[in-house]
This record gives sequence, C-alpha cells and structure tokens, in this order.
Amino acid sequence: MEPSTRALRQSARLSRAFVVALLVAAALARAAAQSAPSADHHQHLFSPALAALISPPAPAPPTSPIDAAQLISLLDAAGIRRAAVLSVAYIWGSPARAVDNEYEKVRAENDWTAEQVARFPDRLIGFCGVNPLKDYALQEVKRCGTIRQLRTGLKLHMGNSVVDYRNPRHVERLQGIFRAANSARMAIVVHMRASISQKLSYGRDEARIFLAEVVPAAPDVPIQIAHLAGGGAPADPAADQALSVFVEAIAAGDPRTRNLYFDVTGVAQPGATDERRALIVRQVRALGLQRILYGSDTASGGNPPPREAWAAFRRLPLTEAEFQAIAGNLAPYLR
Repeated sequence: MEPSTRALRQSARLSRAFVVALLVAAALARAAAQSAPSADHHQHLFSPALAALISPPAPAPPTSPIDAAQLISLLDAAGIRRAAVLSVAYIWGSPARAVDNEYEKVRAENDWTAEQVARFPDRLIGFCGVNPLKDYALQEVKRCGTIRQLRTGLKLHMGNSVVDYRNPRHVERLQGIFRAANSARMAIVVHMRASISQKLSYGRDEARIFLAEVVPAAPDVPIQIAHLAGGGAPADPAADQALSVFVEAIAAGDPRTRNLYFDVTGVAQPGATDERRALIVRQVRALGLQRILYGSDTASGGNPPPREAWAAFRRLPLTEAEFQAIAGNLAPYLR
C-alpha cells in the first residue's frame, strides 16, 4: 500500500473518531442539561438593609446580603438557566417588627430587587412583595405593575404577614389584592401556610376558604402555591391537610384549579424519612406533574443552594421520566 494511501485512511479513521467524540460530548452535554431544572421558580435576594433587619442578635453571625451576581453564580453551579426572584419587601411590613417609615422601606426593597433583576434580564425575572393586609398594599401592587422588572408578578407570604383565614376582614383584603394583581396581569406566588409562631389555624378549612373565596378573585393569572402549601418544614401535617383540598378539587375537575401551580421548594429536605419522601411523591403525582414547579429558596439560614437542593429533590422515589418532566416545567410567566 502506498504511504499516501495509508495516510489518507488513517486520517479518515481519525476524522471519524473525532466526529464520534464530538457526538458523544454533545450527548453528554444534553444529558447534563436535561438533568438540571430549566428554572428555579422560588428565589430571593436580600438587600443590605434587609439583611441587617433580619440579622440575629450577637454573638450569632449576621445575615449576609445576597445580590443578583451571587444568585447567578449559584444557578450556574447548578446548571439552572433562569430564576424567579421573589421580593421579600413584605418582611418590612411584618407585624412582628416595628419599623419607622415602613412603606418607604417596602418601596425601597422592591426597587432594589428590580435593580438587581435588571442586571441579568435574560436570566432573572422579578416579583413585587407586600404584606396584603397593609393600607398601602393596593397602592404598592399598582406601582409595581408599572415597573418592568416587577410587573411579572406578586409574592405574598401569609405567615410573615400573619394573615388569618378565619378573619373575614383579612379575606376581604386578600380578595382586593388578588383582583388588583389579576387586573395588572401579574402572576401570584403565595406562601399559603398560616403563621406557625402565632399559632394560627391552618389545614383543610383554611384551604377551602382560600380556594372558594380568594382564588376566584384572580381567574386570569397563574397562582403558584409555594412549598406544596406548607412552609418548607421537613414535615407539616397541617400543610398536608391543606394540600389535600387542592388534590381533591383537581381530581374533581374544579374549574377554580385551572391556573393553579405548586412549587416544591424545600419539601425534600436532605434528612427526610423514606415515609415522608413517599408521601411527597404521592402528592406530586396526585396534583399532576404538569402543575409542579421546581424551586430551591434562598441559600441562607440553613437552606441548601440550588445544586444541593436539586440533589436532595432527586432522592425522592420518582421515576427518571418524572424528574425530567418536572425539570422541564416552566410557569406561564417564564414561557
């Protein structure tokens, strides 16, 4: 065989090997991308002022501010492309705190969140935050609806705001806020769990009130119920009871559930028992995989960062196809 012929064949073999290597690398890259969620639907940032407000007393270490650049770094480590940043401005309005110029600080926190989101417009979207029981709540929702980085949605935290579902005045306030968000076409992310520290009643009856009297006030926008209707605790029987109301309503084809979604933020704690993991899987399947949104919460106060949170979620006894379905889910506000 002529040397030139051998060289040509060897070159061809190397070229084929190179192409195969590229195809394998591309397949591995696709597999890696598929194994991570498309988005984190439940993240927070802490301004320096907010971090100082919630810092524990000395000698405990202070709470650190968390800005958009830090969040992007955490998302990159997890292979997550996008995230919903839910403003924690409602913390300034918590009844547990006495704050001077409260509404001014609520506005400032929402504006700071908007500024942070604007730094990464292709990666982050922002949600306005407010205590729905405050006299300024409607005004702030309407203001946020005019801000590009916040008009996507509204974050409400019933526990931090000490909302009592048994109080007709509180329900009336919630209805007004939901109507305002619906009019502005703002999606709603709601931490439904009533205050644990204040020992407010929570369970099936409260979930029925929420579904019957509050949800209908926002019929045209997505409503994302955080933490599978709980508060992110390892186990919460009251939250399980509340969630069962939505499971039953969905199974019955209740039209009020049409725009309901549920995020799994914090539900799969690293130390969860096998029994707890099995219950979460039953809940997720009963709600319907298409309604399940992945979220990991702030990497602060003992919460794992997004990569570790996804790894903990992957320990649930779901099938690989179910994991991939959830990982690929995007809320309507991110599509």
